[in-house]
This record gives sequence, structure tokens and C-alpha cells, in this order.
Amino acid sequence: MRHRPTTAEALLWLGLRNRQIGGLKFRRQAPIGPFIADFFCPSARLVVEVDGITHAESATDAGRDAWMHNQGLRVFRVWHDDVLRNLEGVVASIRIAASDPSP
Repeated sequence: MRHRPTTAEALLWLGLRNRQIGGLKFRRQAPIGPFIADFFCPSARLVVEVDGITHAESATDAGRDAWMHNQGLRVFRVWHDDVLRNLEGVVASIRIAASDPSP
């Protein structure tokens, strides 16, 4: 588990913490099975991952997403640069994803 968040993760945490999205509680660096999620909202069953360029077309990420989907979780991936350039838009997108009840 990483002890130091990336700049984008730290910035996004400012928008997710303290139940700022519809009263939903997000956890940072949350263990889920054999994985560590950047952010996890248990009540919405939503995993939020902040990805950099190393995640582009990653087979490892595809397998991880499939495992999480099989557990009934939804994975919402955002690009590192999008968080840095448009935090408000990313948080709004997460709010929409969290309010969608479908897995």
C-alpha cells in the first residue's frame, strides 16, 4: 500500500472526504480482496481509481476490474491529468456514478 498519494489523488481526496458527495463516505487506499483501491464508497459499491499513463490499456487493470465486477462492485477510472485540470468536473462525474444503482 502506498503511503504517499499522488498529487491528483491528494487533490481528489479533498473533493471526496467528509461526505461531500451526497453524504457518501469514501475511504482512501481501501483494501478490497487482494487489491488496494485508490478510493472506495462501500454504500455505493463504487471504486474510484486515479490512473496515469502507465495504466493505458493495462491487462492487469482489466483483470482487476473484472474481479471487482464479479464482487458486485463498479470501477470508475479517472485520468490523473483530468483531476489536475478539472477537479470539479471529475467530482461531478463521480457523484453521477455513485448515484447510479446499477452494478
